[in-house]
Amino acid sequence: MRSKKSSELVSACGLLKLMTHAMMGAALGLTFSLTLVLSNPAVADLLNNGGGQAAVVVTLTLVTTFAVGATLTGIVFILAEDKQS
Repeated sequence: MRSKKSSELVSACGLLKLMTHAMMGAALGLTFSLTLVLSNPAVADLLNNGGGQAAVVVTLTLVTTFAVGATLTGIVFILAEDKQS
């Protein structure tokens, strides 16, 4: 009987991969929010009228959403990689 190999997800290397996915998602969220503000004048006008807090809330919402999505995708990729090897 084969011994069950521990998942790569709970190792230090797996956590580093997850952190990398989260950072890539955060960078993508920042890029998307900047692109959204620069390419859509209605959003820029809305943020100008809302004050500084509106811009921070929109940016943090987009960054968090993209980071969580990239982290969950990273979990799926790591688990799929484990099954193949």
